[in-house]
Amino acid sequence: MESEPSDAKNELKALIDNVDEPLKKTFENMHHGYPQETLERFLKAREGNVHKTLKMLLDCLTWRVENEIDNILAKPIEPIEVYIAVRESQLIGMTGYSKKGLPVFALGLGLSTFDKASVDKYVQSHIQINEYRDCVVLPEATKKHGSYIGTCLKVLDMTGLKLSALSRIKVVKPLLQERTRRKIQVLEGSGREELLKVMDYEALPSFSKCDSSGSSKYSNGEIIDCFSLRHPFHSELYNYIKQQATNRKPTKPIKIGSFHVQVPEDPEGTIIAQTLESELHKLEGEEKVVNAVHSLKINDGMQSRLENGDTK
Repeated sequence: MESEPSDAKNELKALIDNVDEPLKKTFENMHHGYPQETLERFLKAREGNVHKTLKMLLDCLTWRVENEIDNILAKPIEPIEVYIAVRESQLIGMTGYSKKGLPVFALGLGLSTFDKASVDKYVQSHIQINEYRDCVVLPEATKKHGSYIGTCLKVLDMTGLKLSALSRIKVVKPLLQERTRRKIQVLEGSGREELLKVMDYEALPSFSKCDSSGSSKYSNGEIIDCFSLRHPFHSELYNYIKQQATNRKPTKPIKIGSFHVQVPEDPEGTIIAQTLESELHKLEGEEKVVNAVHSLKINDGMQSRLENGDTK
């Protein structure tokens, strides 16, 4: 039985307030100061059913804890060549805001090849962009708009998508809830005329500014492609993750200088000295590894390539 909206939110909040501390902490990191609005979003996803909503939310929070999602924006995709390869083959970008203040994201589904890096790198990239959207983009949109913004508008370019993939939509459609299906609108051509009803020209994806549909990976005249590393969104995203990685501190103290050594019987002290020397070398090796990790830097050449959008 579904509860009234206000009663459902209060009931769900009381249940979430009693979860274990790790789940409570990641929920705080997820709602960014808007717990009621976040609970309402989850309730809408489960048609107001508190039991189903609680399961969905707990599954989400557990996944976040188990996969350390709270720290994922402090984990750059490395080396830099792999990051560039991911960006070239996973076409996504933010183009601006709708007339209602919603961030506009563009996705080039048909021309995304996902073949230049390992699966885990694409998954990491996908999660990082979503987390950056929730942690940075949406709070900034809320501040800019003057009222809560908790969702975005996505424009999908289907150019290049195979017919076999399109045929699968008939299978996927019954799996979507009616409220979700109502949000999806299929536009002809570049979709420009319809999109201009909900956003200004400046916020249009670059492929919708053209006379015909079709994503491009590089700049087109004065238009900087929303998928390009030269686009401000990708520059800001990259710099944010790099800064978070720099600011990140170890969660546990590094134990250096304390270890157990089995001391052999050695009246002359020779074996003892050799044993201690061996253990110290091991410790020195661990310290070198730690220092190496903390001193990793992108060389100036690769930094310049990234900032200039030169991926060749």
